[in-house]
Parts: sequence; C-alpha cells; structure tokens
Amino acid sequence: MKTVIGIDIGGSTTKIAAFKDKELIAEPLCVQSTDALTSIYGAFGKFTVANHIDLSEIECVRVTGVGASFISEPIYGLRCEKVPEFTSVGVGGLYLSGLERAIVVSMGTGTAMNYAYRDDGGKIHVKYLGGTGVGGGTLMGLSKKMLGLDNIDSIVSLAKAGDLGKIDLRIKDLYNLGGGDLPSEMTASNFGKVLDIAEKSDLALGILNMVFETIAMLTVFAARNYNIKDVVLTGNLAEIPQAKDIFASMKEMLKTNFIITKNAQFGTVVGAALSKYDGAILEN
Repeated sequence: MKTVIGIDIGGSTTKIAAFKDKELIAEPLCVQSTDALTSIYGAFGKFTVANHIDLSEIECVRVTGVGASFISEPIYGLRCEKVPEFTSVGVGGLYLSGLERAIVVSMGTGTAMNYAYRDDGGKIHVKYLGGTGVGGGTLMGLSKKMLGLDNIDSIVSLAKAGDLGKIDLRIKDLYNLGGGDLPSEMTASNFGKVLDIAEKSDLALGILNMVFETIAMLTVFAARNYNIKDVVLTGNLAEIPQAKDIFASMKEMLKTNFIITKNAQFGTVVGAALSKYDGAILEN
C-alpha cells in the first residue's frame, strides 16, 4: 500500500504527517506559516526530502484545517482530498490515545470539542459538540496587553515562577473550613484576587490557568453528557508545559481523565491521514 500524506493548514502553522498501512512512518512536522500556499509547499518539500519519500510512493494528500480552502489543484501532481476538520480531530484523538470512545478536544486559537467513538464495524463516528473562543488566541492577546509579550516561549518561561495565590480567588479564600463538597484549591474566580504585590510571572501563570481551566470545565460538561470519563487533549496548547500540571489538578477535582498523549499537537493532521483507511462518519 502506498503512503498517505496528511496536511493540517492552520492560521499560524502548517503540520504534516505520513502513514503507510495505518502506521506512522515518520515524525510529524510543524512549520510556521504566514501564507497558506507557501507553507504547504514548503512543509511538503521539507518533509518528503527529510524522510526520503518519493512522490511515486504517495497515493494521495489529505488536507484539513482552515487553510484547506486554498487548495483547489493537485499538489505536485498528487490527488488532494479534503477532510472535515472535526473528523480529523476525532480520528486523530482516538488513534493517539488508543481509546475506542472519548471526548476529543482541539486546543488551537479557539477550542473545539468532539465526541468520537468506533462502532462494531470499526468505523469512527465524530460529532461536533461545540466550543469556546477561549484558547491560544486568548492567551496571546491577554499576554500582549497585560505583559507586553507576544512570544509563547517567553510567556511560558515567565509563568514558571508564577504564584496563583496572588491572582485567583479560591474556595479556601471564601470559607474558613473549606467549601463543603468543593476542594479548597478549586478556583472560585479567575483573576478574582489580584494582589498589589502580584508580578508579571504571577499574571502569566494566571492567564495560562484561566485558559486551561475554562477548557477543562467545558469538556467536563460534555463528557458527563455522554457518560464518559476520558478527555483527549490535542492541539498546540497541549504542548505547553503548564498544561500537564493544570489538567492533572483538574483531573482530581473533576473526576475526569484528561489525557495529553505523545504528538498531541499533531492530532488533527494525524486524523486527516488516517481517516483514509477506515473511513469516518461526521454526525450532525
């Protein structure tokens, strides 16, 4: 069987992955993009050369993401097939996690939630549940305005020294003996207790925490609606170091299994390529 290439064309990055016989044959690649078409051809060329993939070995290219609309002709003579982004997210999340059923979340500029499951015949069904405008765009916009920073690495590094106790109002701040059934460390109000002595590092961590807690709470509501405990987190935000700790703490509080897998940022592009094999059904 020939190789299937997946390409996820986002607003700021283009990602590429390759599968053969349902096996990932190379490490996925991510390149920054300011122009969709330029980044597509640049990423494709770099990826195929680095992994010694000849054009004759490729069956087709599967494209997804907001930039897929820019593709109207074959890439280097190869047939292009467009894949709905939500389908790609669901298929990729199940593959990366090894689960048969889960809420799969794509954390990009905004956040999208999908219910994905494999039926008895092996086909994957994906249902888009909704989303929120809180995501990477929120993180970058607030950081630029509040911290004067627009580089994600700088924001993440600054937040490492942050103290949420100077930023967020927690249950323990409201109740001397705790909040009954609510954990004392649970956030009652993001940025509800910004102390005068709060520093930029505290604000940076507060922004990250607010974004991740908002995503966590919304996905928990979706998971409970489908009686599911497993939530697979994908997208660029999943690679932020603080995400692991914040979602781990939310896991205990909300009794939900938040999963960040290897290659989590490539969930969508992995799903775009993989959906070629078993097919996937996008439900209304």
